[in-house]
Amino acid sequence: MVVRNYIESELNEKSSHSGKGLARSIKLFNKEDFSSGLNFLYYMELDPGVSIGEHTHQDDEEEMYVILEGYGTMNINGEFREVKQGDVILNRPGWSHGLENTSSQILKILAFEVSKDL
Repeated sequence: MVVRNYIESELNEKSSHSGKGLARSIKLFNKEDFSSGLNFLYYMELDPGVSIGEHTHQDDEEEMYVILEGYGTMNINGEFREVKQGDVILNRPGWSHGLENTSSQILKILAFEVSKDL
């Protein structure tokens, strides 16, 4: 059994994809932890005004963001949309995407990535 607790984990503080401010995060699992096409599972916290900078993954990678708490603005391929607690956002291979906390509270998310090819 493998159990990791994001609430009890020490978060690292750094810029995420050259976004605004410093995001706090912990990589709970990486590619070596999985026997499937999953590449990673991150827990992240973005303070008000902090963002995950716009970026693109490789053509064989899909990524999902799960908004646990708070809200912000998601940018996918130049289309901006408000996202909130409970939203699950799909970033298809090759799509450009970024996320900014536009609220006055902490934005908490899970992000995971899957590769098509093992």
